[in-house]
Amino acid sequence: MARYGRVAIVLHWAIGLLLLAEIAFGFLLDDIAPRGTPWRGVVVNLHKSVGVVLIVLGLLRLAWRLRHRPPPWPATLPPWRARAATAMHRALYAAMIGAPLAGYVGSNFSRHGVRFFGHPFAPWGPDLPAVYAFCNQLHVALSWALGLLIALHVAAAAEHALHDDDGVFARMWPGWRSRHRQRVGQEN
Repeated sequence: MARYGRVAIVLHWAIGLLLLAEIAFGFLLDDIAPRGTPWRGVVVNLHKSVGVVLIVLGLLRLAWRLRHRPPPWPATLPPWRARAATAMHRALYAAMIGAPLAGYVGSNFSRHGVRFFGHPFAPWGPDLPAVYAFCNQLHVALSWALGLLIALHVAAAAEHALHDDDGVFARMWPGWRSRHRQRVGQEN
């Protein structure tokens, strides 16, 4: 079975792990640095900095994906499952880019702006609390959606690896060989 290329695999795992850490960090932000504490700004800006990195990586991944077709689904995969997987991947891309982008845009409609790893970027929008609040709510909603989509993605990958053994999981996991593929190789 055809596999994804090295660049796609590295981007997939780097972004996936960074997204999981960033989502957890974002939801624990108030516990890590409660409002009104002296280190709140530093912690929030670390979250924003990682978010900017994720926007860039997400756009890079999307550009790579648009220029490099993924391996075809196995012939044994029912068409409805292939369509569902394609829809899931599109939703993942939208949330993966949309969640940090909504946070970034919102930050630019507050007086704080973004400090990218300590380097201040002046806000490019005016201080509009209503716009900031809307973008922040969108950021949180998309982050929850992204977390759910990641959980579904991981569950589907586990099913392909452990139950279906159809080679789909092996396309993205470095070094993984399905039992089916090993049996077929041994028979030849």
